[in-house]
Amino acid sequence: MTFSIVARDPKTGHYGVAVQSHFFSVGSRVPWARAGVGAVATQALVEISYGPLGLDLLSSGKGARETLDALKTIDPKVERRQVAMIDSHGEVAVHTGRECTPEAGYTVGDQFVCQANLMRTTNVWKEMASTFESESSLDLPERLIATLEAGQRAGGDLRGMQSAAILVVDSKVSATGWQGVLVNLRVEDDRQPIAQLKRLLGLQRAYDLVDKAALLLSEGKTEESSKAYSIAAKLAPEVEELQFWQSVSLVQASRLEEARKIFSKVSEKNPDWIQVALNLQKVGRLPRGSLGSTDELSD
Repeated sequence: MTFSIVARDPKTGHYGVAVQSHFFSVGSRVPWARAGVGAVATQALVEISYGPLGLDLLSSGKGARETLDALKTIDPKVERRQVAMIDSHGEVAVHTGRECTPEAGYTVGDQFVCQANLMRTTNVWKEMASTFESESSLDLPERLIATLEAGQRAGGDLRGMQSAAILVVDSKVSATGWQGVLVNLRVEDDRQPIAQLKRLLGLQRAYDLVDKAALLLSEGKTEESSKAYSIAAKLAPEVEELQFWQSVSLVQASRLEEARKIFSKVSEKNPDWIQVALNLQKVGRLPRGSLGSTDELSD
């Protein structure tokens, strides 16, 4: 009993699933996606096999409708299922069984489908679809979360909130199962799971910039690296580590005064960062004295 959206972004070709439910760890059961292949959301009386088997059939070249029809024929409890999927061409297929708990239904749009069951009102999936269409300027992960927020505003799960998840994959087929996953976040148990999911996505955006900054630094692009670290620190000002690495990147860019100012604030909040700086010195990743006298302490 949950509400979800399965979608493909026509601008990037990325596939995504987002879901919220009053059920523990909904992200371990409902959302499935594979880079370059498609996405599936299986819910109501969940039959998990619709996810992996559905993706296998989609990857073999079958379309979403053909895949869903094939899986339904071998499911003895098909009328208690609710399933949505999208293929690599943006074709969607959806099924809401006659025995799904009301309020239950779905809305199909251009390369997306919103579905829900055991909702407070029949407006839930309609408002989700309206929001997804109107927020087309957002990147797909932010757009999916905005869609969940709309579903909750429209009434949401009759039982309330507990868990939420988002899964977004790349447009190109990946050589391995773990590649091509762009976002994979879950809130297992929380009174405000959608808000928590939104917060985690913001953190991921910050850490994605850290990865970019580290790569730039390894390529000797110190100014570009410092800029990326700075943006990351602003996105998540509560995370001391991002500010610490910002200071390290500023050292590499020979901007020592700025580096020391940031490091001083971080180490004042948490003196353990002094030892981290010392450890970096030991392996030659940070010049001695570059962050001021505090990082010249010996252990």
